[in-house]
Amino acid sequence: MATTPMRLLLTPMRFLFLLLLSSFSLCAFAAKPVPNNLEPLPPPPVMDGTSDNEPEVTITKETEQTVEEYRAGGKLYMIKIIPKVGKPYYLVDDRGDGKFSRQESLDSGVRPPRWVIHRF
Repeated sequence: MATTPMRLLLTPMRFLFLLLLSSFSLCAFAAKPVPNNLEPLPPPPVMDGTSDNEPEVTITKETEQTVEEYRAGGKLYMIKIIPKVGKPYYLVDDRGDGKFSRQESLDSGVRPPRWVIHRF
């Protein structure tokens, strides 16, 4: 006897669900038709590797170290020094004034908080 009220409750819910789905399908059919005078999109530009966004890298190998110089628009902004013995380090021009500061890595150390809000 306990299942009878539940069946009565599910039947109106199914009806409302069906009504909601049918209203969405009617909205899809009521959309504007596609005009006939559309033109095709032009082809995308060819990437030949000479983009202005890519840095210019100059690698100089010496006896004790390897020096990589990074330039953007002809301006030197970072130098990576890789010694034969030891860890590599960077000299970075943060302000653009030509004064380089040493950094052990390009990691700034900033760690934004990350929380799990919901898992699926």
